[in-house]
Amino acid sequence: MVYLTLFTVSFLAATLLPLGSEALLLYDISQNYSLLFLWSVATFGNTLGSMVNYWLGLKGEAYLEEKEYLSVKKMDKARGFFGKYGGWALLLSWVPIIGDPLTFIAGVLRYDFKWFALIVAVAKGMRYAVIIFLASSLSV
Repeated sequence: MVYLTLFTVSFLAATLLPLGSEALLLYDISQNYSLLFLWSVATFGNTLGSMVNYWLGLKGEAYLEEKEYLSVKKMDKARGFFGKYGGWALLLSWVPIIGDPLTFIAGVLRYDFKWFALIVAVAKGMRYAVIIFLASSLSV
């Protein structure tokens, strides 16, 4: 149940919902669960959540703008950032506030999905690896 909960929270945290998975991960580390398995589950869940954002961007931009969930101004700003830095901007997909919109914009711009999945998985995996390393080093 621990791993399913971590997967679910990590998945939801990567979508456009305002949620974080780090606190749960730190708690699970403190309970001496397998660090490798925690890392794998959190990375997989968070990467899949970003894929949902990609899909929403791919299929739903016009609908979301029409319903005024997105502003054209914010979309243009995000497009400019992504256009300037390309797929490498996805290395920031783990950063709070900007990461989720970047994965959405990748879908809007129809960025190559294979590269998207690889870059996002690396970014998410590295973030969780750093958190786990620091937590286990500090004996959280």
